[in-house]
Amino acid sequence: MPRLALFALVVCALAVTAAVVSFVNGSFLGIVWVLLAGLSSNMAWFYFRRAKATAPAGHAGSAGTTG
Repeated sequence: MPRLALFALVVCALAVTAAVVSFVNGSFLGIVWVLLAGLSSNMAWFYFRRAKATAPAGHAGSAGTTG
């Protein structure tokens, strides 16, 4: 998995956690965290797909997919 995609997934997980904590505490600031989670998940998807598309044909299976 590309490094930028991994970082974006970590940010997504942290944003989801922060959103849950915010909503549990009764704060509507969690909406901002949900938006950040959506943005970071889209970034992770983009970087993963870009790395998969630019990988050489012989190394297409190294992206971690079993398909």
